[in-house]
Amino acid sequence: MPVKIRLQRHGKKGKPYYWIVAADARAKRDGKYLEKLGAYNPNTNPATIDLDVDGAVKWLQNGAQPTDTAKNLLSYKGALLKNHLVGGVRKGALTEEQAEAKFNAWVEEKSGKVDSKKEDLAKAEAEAKAKALAAEKATNEARIAAAAPPVAEEAVEEGETPTASNEEE
Repeated sequence: MPVKIRLQRHGKKGKPYYWIVAADARAKRDGKYLEKLGAYNPNTNPATIDLDVDGAVKWLQNGAQPTDTAKNLLSYKGALLKNHLVGGVRKGALTEEQAEAKFNAWVEEKSGKVDSKKEDLAKAEAEAKAKALAAEKATNEARIAAAAPPVAEEAVEEGETPTASNEEE
């Protein structure tokens, strides 16, 4: 039975949400699966990926083939790296402690990159809000200025007439 690690679509129309599953290659896209490995939500920025890395490595070790998108997600979360390191341990090139240390170092580096992206997105959102507020204030001031001059001109005209009459008197 050929096994694929692939995405199973859930969610509503226009708002996709995917489960990452290990399924028989002959099963329907949203049909029966062998094991749920995680979830992928592309609607958030950055996309939310919850993955059981050890479960994915187990299936990869047993010969499961990931689809292209699933392969990208597994790579992003480090499952392919961990599979590679486990292969090195099995061949004797690394010890389990060394492999675990390399994997943890990679995870720390990756989480730093993701956090910096989140901070950049938050800064961009704050700047966009500030620009929108400034534009709204400018628009409001322009509206007030457009409404205020006729009232000011009338006041000036009213003020000039008595002044002129005072000078004449």
